[in-house]
Amino acid sequence: MNGREPVGRRAFVVGTGAALLAGQAGVARAAVTDGPLPDFHPALKDALTFPLAWGNSPIRDFRAWRRAARAKVEESLLVDREDGTPYAPEFQLRTEQDGYTAELVTLSLTRHERVRAALLTPHGPGPFPAVLLLHDHGAKFDIGKEKLVRPWYDGARLASAQAWTEKYFSGRFVGDELARRGYVVLVADALGWGDRGPLAYDQQQALASNFYHLGSSLAGLMAREDARAVGFLARLERVDRRRIAAVGFSMGAFRAWQAAALTDGLAATAAVCWMTGLKEMMVPGNNTLRGQSSYYMLHPGLPRHLDFPDVASIAAPRPMLFVNGGLDPLFPADGVRVAHEKLRAVWRSRHAEERLHLRTWPDLGHVFVDRMQDEVFGWLDRVL
Repeated sequence: MNGREPVGRRAFVVGTGAALLAGQAGVARAAVTDGPLPDFHPALKDALTFPLAWGNSPIRDFRAWRRAARAKVEESLLVDREDGTPYAPEFQLRTEQDGYTAELVTLSLTRHERVRAALLTPHGPGPFPAVLLLHDHGAKFDIGKEKLVRPWYDGARLASAQAWTEKYFSGRFVGDELARRGYVVLVADALGWGDRGPLAYDQQQALASNFYHLGSSLAGLMAREDARAVGFLARLERVDRRRIAAVGFSMGAFRAWQAAALTDGLAATAAVCWMTGLKEMMVPGNNTLRGQSSYYMLHPGLPRHLDFPDVASIAAPRPMLFVNGGLDPLFPADGVRVAHEKLRAVWRSRHAEERLHLRTWPDLGHVFVDRMQDEVFGWLDRVL
């Protein structure tokens, strides 16, 4: 032998593979870098051209493009539609609040599970405009709907919910505020939160993996449930089905514009602190690279066809409001700028620029504080 230590099989395979990919057969280098990205991730990003995006796609009729783009998103969900499953709602724990009635409703958003949601209805004859309110992730699983609606039904969760509103919402329960302003509000737990949890942070990736092994998808389930929740609101006699909006913060914002892409039942959408270009998000240090929480927003293969703003654009030219904080560490300015440019181009192509509102609060981070809420509430009043 030449006196060197023998090279283990794994080290040889990894090192040689990296060298060959780099075009340097005699020089080994690390195959994983920037914790954790493959060292050839720039080449993977360069290969993403989003060929189905409006303007890139050969489809020139916008309605035909919307159908094709929505079909591609639905295919990526890996979860079938539930159009034939009865909601079969059961109402309980009704109580009167200041200006509205609060109750819990248990319903079937899929054929697999019954889900408990909070339903708030303004006092008065109706029918009322309605908001599907979508809770955030926040790595806090003991509460879900309780992040947005005061839990009159569970004193044990109240302290946790109040602390959350103080941290992100200026001490307000956003759902209660909307109900007092005259909106029917529906908030349900996503799988893993509140009544459907609590999940531990480090269990998310395993949960998502198990879904994939079973031929399904965690993110796809959440997307389907949110779209179905829109349909439930539209069936309530107390709701004006022509005036339903989706509103969400953080992961809830992702859910909101995703729901708008998947159903025509939403007349307007407000997304607070979740919009970016995919390539600008997939950079060293970004929270997405941790995995775990990302699996709630991961549809395998979809980036080969559409970027995040391309998916949101399926909802054009309906009114949409995108709000971000200029100091938000999760969504740096370059990613927000790229996404906003794409969104603006689509609404402009529909001669509907006035229906798209892109708002940045330069002094705020990843929050949905009172002044941001007031702007969203006022916008809803105008567009619904």
